[in-house]
Amino acid sequence: MCIRSSSGDWGVFVQTLIISCFIALIQFTSASLLDKLQNNYLVSDFHELIRTDPVANSTLQLRSCTLFVPTNAAVRKYNGTILVSYHMATVPMTVRQLTKTIPSDFEGNPLLYITRNRKGEVYVNNAWINQTESTEIVTQENKRQVMHVINDVLVPLTLLPTARTQVTNPNAWEFLQQSDLFDVQENRLRTYRSQVTLMRKESLYQSPGGHTFFIPVDEGFKQTTRSSLVDRKVIDGHVILNSVLFSAAQSTEDTHTTAAFEDNIKVTVNFYYDNDKKLYVKSNTLVGDSKHSTGVVLAQVLKANIPVSNGVVHLIHRPLMIVDTTVKQFLESFQSLVDNKNGALRRFYEVIMEIGGEVLDDINSLGDVTILAPSNEAWNASNIENIIGNREKMRDIVNMHIIKGRVDVEKIKQSNENMIGQFPTIHSSTFLYFNVNGDDTNEVVTVEGGGVNATIIVPDIAQTNGFVHIIDRVLGVPYTTVLGKLETDPMLSDTYRMGQFSSFNDQLNNTQRRFTYFVPRDRAWQKTQYDYPSVYKKLFMKDFAYHSRCIMERHLLIADDIYTMKTLAEMTKKQNDSIILPTFRDSLKIKVEEEVENLHDDDSTSWTGYVILWNYKRIRVFRPDVECTNGIIHVIDYPMLEKKDIVVSGGSYQLHSNFCIVFANFIILAIAKNLF
Repeated sequence: MCIRSSSGDWGVFVQTLIISCFIALIQFTSASLLDKLQNNYLVSDFHELIRTDPVANSTLQLRSCTLFVPTNAAVRKYNGTILVSYHMATVPMTVRQLTKTIPSDFEGNPLLYITRNRKGEVYVNNAWINQTESTEIVTQENKRQVMHVINDVLVPLTLLPTARTQVTNPNAWEFLQQSDLFDVQENRLRTYRSQVTLMRKESLYQSPGGHTFFIPVDEGFKQTTRSSLVDRKVIDGHVILNSVLFSAAQSTEDTHTTAAFEDNIKVTVNFYYDNDKKLYVKSNTLVGDSKHSTGVVLAQVLKANIPVSNGVVHLIHRPLMIVDTTVKQFLESFQSLVDNKNGALRRFYEVIMEIGGEVLDDINSLGDVTILAPSNEAWNASNIENIIGNREKMRDIVNMHIIKGRVDVEKIKQSNENMIGQFPTIHSSTFLYFNVNGDDTNEVVTVEGGGVNATIIVPDIAQTNGFVHIIDRVLGVPYTTVLGKLETDPMLSDTYRMGQFSSFNDQLNNTQRRFTYFVPRDRAWQKTQYDYPSVYKKLFMKDFAYHSRCIMERHLLIADDIYTMKTLAEMTKKQNDSIILPTFRDSLKIKVEEEVENLHDDDSTSWTGYVILWNYKRIRVFRPDVECTNGIIHVIDYPMLEKKDIVVSGGSYQLHSNFCIVFANFIILAIAKNLF
């Protein structure tokens, strides 16, 4: 009976399994992808386009295929005619099976390009594939079909309606040669095409395979001499060989070598987005020669991601590599180019003109000059809006962004190694202080001026008489408290850390107070590591937080107003002796003297700085008068430490231990007397 019962159960199980498999097969087998599209609310708009396209309908009914389906949001954002056939390919491919290039069903079978980035993301042309929405089916006619949902419409290169010549699936040279026939908006490419022909570089644009081509439009050659500077090396610098770079698929951190990368000249390229989401391309001539200056050239991408049979083309507003404008002319270009009305430094130029425009003449008269130019977004901060109408104040702020002389990142790095890292601006008594963090592959350069820390987001834009660096904040307009400054300034992280674990920092966010804080920079604390190795270690231990707090209290002045270094120097001079200042730690007795020093060994630039004389020590003020919203910071090169601080910090723990030992011995002796 048992055996029969088991056999019966087994039969039922097999029968159920067969039915389940049959149901699953029915579910897997569908009439076509049209059914999937119809039931997917994300892509209903594209379903409607296919439904009204007889060729696409026939394909989905009768053939195997791969279908790239833009979301409703992508379809509604796109203004032109959507070509359904360019979203289809004859060979069915899952995400894993997608090859680098796929022939589309569009007339002439132009290629679709597949990019896989380091994050594991997959793109078709400039559209991201949402892999979680990919679907595979087998139709009733046993045809395999795959659907991938994408976030952008795929746009092939198409002819203008007025074109009388038929051009099918052109390569980059054919596109350049017959660009007037194609729909590339109002852009014309005749000047650059003439130079490519003159330099006999047609073969570079005819190269089979997959490459990236940057082509400057005629608007970028308004300067009549510029076209003559487009030589063979410059043309090479506009081509990235063996890499098809659609903009959305690329990280702005990725640097790509161009065809102009050899022993005597080395040029790289990477993409850059400003805060208005405008796309730029940067060429960086790392190694140049007498005809090709080192430095960055920034060009706005006017029309991106044009697919051709041997790669992708990006139209740019000016040629790369060519340095032929002064700093003044570069800034003025943000007015003269209509396409640049939303350019990276449009707002900076407008501010200069709002305060009268004389700054441009000053820049021109300086000879070599370097500009730290805030991005458009930087000017939107609320604290800037409050003073934007004050012409005198704004003139001072703009001057704070201008350095006389050529200062590129390499020079900044060299000065940083020498522990100088500071450059005078044309604003009286204002310096810019630079800091370099990270390695060559992940390098971040910051600049501090007038209490504001900014990051250089586009360095070394080269001009004939200097450099422009784009930064992410406006200098000279404080936007944070003393605590916020400590927290964000990369030179002050050790003082911030000490203040955190001793709870000393809590008070520094109080906007009702006015603080004057002498803050040792990180290298100042590092010096104490060599002078007093044991105390340095203990200063950063929580067990010694009390002692760290006591030391910092000596550095923080308590008063109704702030003390600038100039004020302190004048007080010392008037007193003709030490001055006594009220601090959290009783009082501080110091002298402040002015001194003149040469900034750099390679020039005669000098500056008037300050030195604090305290307890027989000469402590240099590295950065005076760093303004904050609730006070002022003076960055110093050595902490105000006394010998007794070290004895207390180093010996208190031992004193406590010794006391415990003596007390324990006393108890033992007392017990022994009672017992014996």
